[in-house]
Amino acid sequence: MIHVAGSVDPKRDIEIINTELILADLEAVEKRLDKTARLAKTGDKKAVAAMDACKIFKDTLENGKPIRSVELNDDMRELLKELNLLTAKPVLYVANVDENGLHGESQYVHVVRDIAEKEGARLVVMCGKVEAEIAELHEDERAEFLKGLGLKESGLDNLAKEGHELLGLITFFTAGKKEVRAWTIKNGTNAQTAAGAIHSDIEKGFIRAEVISYNDYINSGSEVKAKEKGLMRLEGKEYVMKDGDVVYFRFAV
Repeated sequence: MIHVAGSVDPKRDIEIINTELILADLEAVEKRLDKTARLAKTGDKKAVAAMDACKIFKDTLENGKPIRSVELNDDMRELLKELNLLTAKPVLYVANVDENGLHGESQYVHVVRDIAEKEGARLVVMCGKVEAEIAELHEDERAEFLKGLGLKESGLDNLAKEGHELLGLITFFTAGKKEVRAWTIKNGTNAQTAAGAIHSDIEKGFIRAEVISYNDYINSGSEVKAKEKGLMRLEGKEYVMKDGDVVYFRFAV
């Protein structure tokens, strides 16, 4: 596929995207600034505080910098909840390379990695062509295909993992006779709140959580064997969920 600009230049592409996002945010901030200025004239204390935050955001954007580069105070955080500015979001760069680029870093990937490191952002390197081929394979064939390429996991799996970590998310599992389900929650969520991801009634009637860690579950081979080895724990509502926990919630209706 030929690049729309006729050449490959990741630094240029990143700068173009950043400029477009900054301009979009600047428009939103300027609109909010006009509205806030009118309220501030009436002596509204909240509006006065928002006015200061708006000015800092406007100056930052006009200098070509994203909002995520600003050290936020409480007033700024409150304003961000309303404005939902694009450049305040964390960044994950994805470098699409050819098959050879999965083994050894090209000059283009090096450029993106350098930009990402300076911003404190993450980078995932993947090959779109390979991912398309993996998607067409049966699940049992994928592991062998990846092994043949010298890869431990697919690019999409790595992208999902990096995205979860970037957003502060973890996954826990519920396993029954009929199905196994994965549930996504914020890192740091306690057991009772996590139960609410399944159903609000489970959260309200929470009694306890029966927990087996992911590695213990896999190494044991089954829930029954993990229990036999004493690897299942009884946890209360304040237990902080861990990524990969296999959980059975006890609750009263």
